[in-house]
Amino acid sequence: MKRNKIIYWVTTGIVSIGFLLSGILYLTQSTELMQNFKTIGIPNYMVQLLGIAKLLGGIAIINPWFVKLREWAYAGFTFVLVGATWTHLSTQTPFIAPIIFLVLLAVSYLYSIKVLVKN
Repeated sequence: MKRNKIIYWVTTGIVSIGFLLSGILYLTQSTELMQNFKTIGIPNYMVQLLGIAKLLGGIAIINPWFVKLREWAYAGFTFVLVGATWTHLSTQTPFIAPIIFLVLLAVSYLYSIKVLVKN
């Protein structure tokens, strides 16, 4: 049981921190980041919307009290990461990072069921 908790909290922590930092980066609208989004045709308002969603989801995913909110955050992050992978593949840019985060997210979700639901 202790092993499951460690796996859950490590993967959840990595995913949460990754999305929190990504959300901050999106909201500060780094010049290089905005240029990359402009190149692939994503408008500024979408970057801001994704930044807010990533921040809120990063908080929701580590929240053990509101199960439905956490479930929605997992679902939202899944859509974001699948979309990011597809976008990177379509634009022939590096796509490994979203796949790694998708795997970490899946591990986090599966272990959240083992750790949080069974307690």
